[in-house]
Amino acid sequence: MDYREEPPPPALEGLVKVRWTLAGKGAPGDWVGQQAVPDGCVEIICRRAGRSRWGTDQPARFAVGLIERPEGFEISGDASFEAIRLWPWAWGVVGDRPLAALRGRWFPYDGPGLDGIEARLARETELAAVGRAILAAATVEDMARGTGMSPRTLQRWFARRVGLPPRRYLRLLRFQKAFERVPDQPSLADHAAAQGFADQAHMAREFRAMAGVPARHARRSAKGPFLT
Repeated sequence: MDYREEPPPPALEGLVKVRWTLAGKGAPGDWVGQQAVPDGCVEIICRRAGRSRWGTDQPARFAVGLIERPEGFEISGDASFEAIRLWPWAWGVVGDRPLAALRGRWFPYDGPGLDGIEARLARETELAAVGRAILAAATVEDMARGTGMSPRTLQRWFARRVGLPPRRYLRLLRFQKAFERVPDQPSLADHAAAQGFADQAHMAREFRAMAGVPARHARRSAKGPFLT
């Protein structure tokens, strides 16, 4: 598959992680298995051609909630997609379903298109600042300090805006960074230390739980949030 990412403009940092495209390289009648790993984001996906299925066939426009384990899906060989990957607190600006109810599944989406989503989010300057503080934090305590929230307020904010407790979400963020940066790492031990794991064995357990493969395998096959 041909997978590409485009980072957001500065005004959308803290709300949008990336816009991405994906295109199959096969025949229309072929089904190609893929695997996605947790990335701490909500995705709004527009399929431009072909077919896709995760459990059942998906419509042309759908959203995917947070996942906490590897999830398999299939695309037809001729499928192509354009999508936006949002940090979960941005979802409430463009969607109306509670995130806690959407975790680990997809659902049809009939909200604004990708450009319309970005236009709406560009007005959310305060939310973007909170998002940047959360993404820069190494601990839950850092999150509270960076956002100016008390621990109790932060817990309530995460329950409403993310659907996960802060500590559990921080685990997703740490794994996501480690997974996306693991390709071509010369030393997994050094990589584990750089990403905030206690040691290489700690990172190995997280990779087995969230990617379903050892880190050495992901080092060869990780591309964005996918195992190819």
